[in-house]
Amino acid sequence: MPTHAPRTKGLLAAALLLALAGCGTPHPAENSGGVKKAAVLPALPKPAAAPAGLPGMPPLLKPDDVYAADRPNRLSPVVKDFPSRVYVPNTASNTVSVIDPATYKVVETIPVGNQPQHVVPSWDMKTLWVNNNRGHTLTPIDPATGVAGKPVEVHDPYNLYFTPNGKYAVVMASLDRELVFRDPHTMERRKTVPVSCYGVNHADFSADGRYFVVSCEFSGELLKVDTEKMEVIGQQKLPFQGAMPQDVKISPDGKTFYIADMMAHGMWVLDGEKFTTPTLLPTGKGCHGLYVSRDSKEMYVSNRGEGTVSVFDFAQNRLTKKWRLPNGGSPDMGGVSADGKVLWLSGRYDSEVYAIDTATGKQLARVPVGGGPHGLAVYPQPGRYSLGHTGIFR
Repeated sequence: MPTHAPRTKGLLAAALLLALAGCGTPHPAENSGGVKKAAVLPALPKPAAAPAGLPGMPPLLKPDDVYAADRPNRLSPVVKDFPSRVYVPNTASNTVSVIDPATYKVVETIPVGNQPQHVVPSWDMKTLWVNNNRGHTLTPIDPATGVAGKPVEVHDPYNLYFTPNGKYAVVMASLDRELVFRDPHTMERRKTVPVSCYGVNHADFSADGRYFVVSCEFSGELLKVDTEKMEVIGQQKLPFQGAMPQDVKISPDGKTFYIADMMAHGMWVLDGEKFTTPTLLPTGKGCHGLYVSRDSKEMYVSNRGEGTVSVFDFAQNRLTKKWRLPNGGSPDMGGVSADGKVLWLSGRYDSEVYAIDTATGKQLARVPVGGGPHGLAVYPQPGRYSLGHTGIFR
């Protein structure tokens, strides 16, 4: 046996006695010699792991602000050299009016398919897709040149979105009662998801991209859809007789969805995770479009039925202002300029487009366009990639 064995045994015995003494101590401050011992604190529990985001989705720049990439003039290298234009789909004229925002003048009119509803930036921001709803085509426009390409056959494309990882385009086939997942470049069909609600039209994605909330205009319902599985995982009827939900937008902190309702005359406030019954915040007659300011502090709410725009403050959780268009109007869909200073909205029933100063609410211009102007796109805009509609950027 090695010579140091007795010493080793003695050390082990001493350590055991110390451990037993510690276990028997009734309080850290008490011991036989009156000397205070240091408290032995329990190990802190590990924080729960955050749910994994959608595979392949670029991470948010700030976890508490989904719009952090949309700051004034923060243009991606992909779009920084594109001319600044406002693209207006005229549903009754089957054209797209192209406005130069510097002069408030229409500089071009592009013939497209039957009943164009929205002009939608692609996920990679290189193409603008015109949704020719009754023509059953998508017309691509090159925003670098303003030239329209060959239409792509797509049935019932009322609106168009892109999954946050860029893997799929999602066509809102309103009258077909389908969500159609397609290749984001060729638009070839990948999966068709039939839905029991009627009039799927607008959507927005959760902060982590794992699901999106869809409004069903004609049946007054909401859907919750698993992005990766491409399955409806929730459905509810809005608690208002004759509800007609429209635009959908998530709050900067990713905790709340807002859904415009043109018949309930306000926004539904929804907890997307729980998907419980939402509450209604009245804004004005014909509440329709929702657009977040470049600093993520406010949201502009178009009230189509009364010619006004309500301003919602996220931090205060309330409406703070209401802007009235001179001589009325029918403000519908649109977007915010790259510098954040101008809100552009189509005048759905008045064949015109409104430019509104976001600092004062003053109308800067009314621009005559074709018949039935609808989902106009201001382009380019800040952001790294597009989720679709008239420009939802992350």
